[in-house]
Amino acid sequence: MLPNMHDAEPIPEAARAEIDRLLQSGDLFRYHAPQDAPVALLEQEFAAALGSKYALAVSSCSAALFLSLKALDLPRDARVMIPGFTFAAVPSSIVHADCIPVLCEVGENYRIDMADFEAKIDGVQAVIISHMRGHTSDMDAIMALCEARNIPVIEDAAHSLGTTWHGKNIGTIGKIGCFSFQSYKMINAGEGGIMVTDDAEIVARAVILSGAYEHNWRKHMDRKDNSAELEEAFAKWQNKLPLYNLRLSNLAAAVIRPQIPVLTSRVSAGRRNHDRVAEQINQSPWITVPAKLGPENRAPDSLQFNLCGMSDEDVHGFVAAAEALGVKVQVFGLTNDNARAFWNWEFLPEKFDLPKTRAMLMRACDTRLPARLSEADCDAVAAVLMQAATQVMEPVAAE
Repeated sequence: MLPNMHDAEPIPEAARAEIDRLLQSGDLFRYHAPQDAPVALLEQEFAAALGSKYALAVSSCSAALFLSLKALDLPRDARVMIPGFTFAAVPSSIVHADCIPVLCEVGENYRIDMADFEAKIDGVQAVIISHMRGHTSDMDAIMALCEARNIPVIEDAAHSLGTTWHGKNIGTIGKIGCFSFQSYKMINAGEGGIMVTDDAEIVARAVILSGAYEHNWRKHMDRKDNSAELEEAFAKWQNKLPLYNLRLSNLAAAVIRPQIPVLTSRVSAGRRNHDRVAEQINQSPWITVPAKLGPENRAPDSLQFNLCGMSDEDVHGFVAAAEALGVKVQVFGLTNDNARAFWNWEFLPEKFDLPKTRAMLMRACDTRLPARLSEADCDAVAAVLMQAATQVMEPVAAE
């Protein structure tokens, strides 16, 4: 009997006392306390865990992406390149920031097609790299191309908390990194996000834009690092920027903070589960799991794989068979209104023809694979996926 793989990660018991304290006090607004509010402590702890100088916790990863673009002070209608395989919130954040999304191709391994990226790079003013579903694109090549042109890189690391590239935390390679605390991520707060950067000017702008009115920016100053550079940046932008009020509440921070110490174990378990299932289903002639890139050490929170040699009808049959056996699978391109299929983003100011990405999405599958699963659970998931493929394709092969 398979467990319910769609439950989010449970909240650690350590969070309960702080949640109860906050509920009793009603002190849910991050700027009420003169110092050491839960959100402020979260920012300090998260920045330390990632190895970044600054962090700003906000209402969602989408908000973090939006604020990152605004903090870069890009001109109106600046062109921002993103991969064609990402979540609709990413191009939405660009549109919200009065910029124009530019889509580049993604290959069968879910990573940016570097030839298309290089062909389009000279026409953009910024880049957002979505490490979609935790799959890291070639950050060495991307950073070399962008740095040579002085193009800022924002990392959408919503699915990549705990992933490293050459041993460096994903989200700290570009100028800004953005993470998600939505329920199905490594750290679960239901909603919430955070951005990290080493740039004092960027974080100062983002803090004020996020809703630090009057002199509340002072509560973002780490008392152990009274940086003159940071204070100067805050003073420079106070009253000069609009307030979008995208703050995180103390209650969300209280839920998040106790999960930071267990992140390493969740990442380890998630990687174990992913690699165990991938090794087994790769033995099927109708399933392939793309390999990771050499410098990448992944932190998977789900499983993606491609179906091979199947018609659209076969793919629908596979999905139905897997669900009947207890594993829910979605195919990004064959699901009605899927928010990860770029042709469903009808709000885009410009349209893009991405045949490689479209072909990949028509056969790319996604299923939950939580870190809490046991090895026996993982074996059961793999068996279901292989059985579903065999059940659909053996009669076809016999024709």
